[in-house]
Amino acid sequence: MKATEEHNSQTVGMEDIIRAHHVLRDVIVRTPLQRDVTLSEKYECDVYLKREDMQMVRSFKIRGSYNRIRSLSADELERGIVCASAGNHAQGFAFSCRQLNIRGKVYMPSTTPNQKVKMVKKFGGANVEVILIGDTFDDAYAEAIKTCTEHNMSFIHPFDDPHIIAGNGTVGMEIMESLDRPADYMFITIGGGGLAAGVGKYIHTISPSTRLIGVEPLGAASMSEAIAQNQVVTLDEIDKFIDGAAVKRVGQMTYDICREVLDDVVKVPEGKVCSAILDLYNENAIVAEPAGALPIAALDMYREQIKGKTIVCIISGGNNDIDRMQEIKERSLIYEGLKYYFTINFPQRAGALREFLEKVLGPNDDIARFEYTKKHNKENGPALVGIELSSPDDYGALIQRMEDHGIRYVELNRDPNLFNLLI
Repeated sequence: MKATEEHNSQTVGMEDIIRAHHVLRDVIVRTPLQRDVTLSEKYECDVYLKREDMQMVRSFKIRGSYNRIRSLSADELERGIVCASAGNHAQGFAFSCRQLNIRGKVYMPSTTPNQKVKMVKKFGGANVEVILIGDTFDDAYAEAIKTCTEHNMSFIHPFDDPHIIAGNGTVGMEIMESLDRPADYMFITIGGGGLAAGVGKYIHTISPSTRLIGVEPLGAASMSEAIAQNQVVTLDEIDKFIDGAAVKRVGQMTYDICREVLDDVVKVPEGKVCSAILDLYNENAIVAEPAGALPIAALDMYREQIKGKTIVCIISGGNNDIDRMQEIKERSLIYEGLKYYFTINFPQRAGALREFLEKVLGPNDDIARFEYTKKHNKENGPALVGIELSSPDDYGALIQRMEDHGIRYVELNRDPNLFNLLI
């Protein structure tokens, strides 16, 4: 993918990243680069995690936000600043407003997890006003731009700005200073592209042999689509689950840089990301948000290529709302083929349910959910049944037993519309 022609990436150079490093050095935490024993053994290589989830605002976003805000004139700061964010950029923005004692407005999608909203208010205090609007980042962005135009305020873009990109590039600088040898592969989350552009620019210059892999959610792969069409495009619909990377349109500048410096961009299913989140928590005691776990989830796609190599994954954030953990577990089980939902019409005769439990369910299958879909005459209507398996291999036998016993069913996992309606 690394293009040879010149793009707008010339607006961000090594000197900009070095300058950002000096601006940030007394404000941010220099997060650790840790060798992960579990992942290293699993993939037969050396996996290092850059722990930006340990940043003071629990994500890398403060790097770009603070660097951009510090570039403004006194007059611009006096008029106030505005940002749009799905959460992490807003926290870096809010922290910067309070640190520099300036006033700011934060526009966030109404779907933003409560934990992130609360943290923005905590970091910003009286210096920041939070406005929840729309369903996506793009909705919040449109309203933020409108406010800037009407009140002559400065917009602090979450990713498509040279100061933001340069600030993010300091993550790459710290990685290179911490490693005793060049990384063979580096996996970087892509939402709007600001992190991949900044880190990619630095690493591509200092260590051109390092293969840089951008990682996107399957349901919001706006960078992949832009690269496929050779231009920035706006996706019609996106899956908002991985909120930190759910962007319909990447930036023009980030696209230009990523197209130049990245070797590949891969798309990871949301359910696989959920499995990575649970594994990081259970095996490593790391609380990663969905966007932060994307690089870990992508390692399977490069399992053969990374054997015996030095690998870096950037854990870009750890702002995960504990209330989402049940949904994360559910999505993981469904993706791994361990949980299935059915609507089942039981025969209208005595003992039909008991027969299902005794003869259709396998010895290790478990009923995780059961409810009749009718409020009245329940037994005459279909039941919603969730079944959890101990192994994906048990699925075929379960379906065969349902067929053998004449069970009339609809598998909801295969019908997104019915699944979203009933589950």
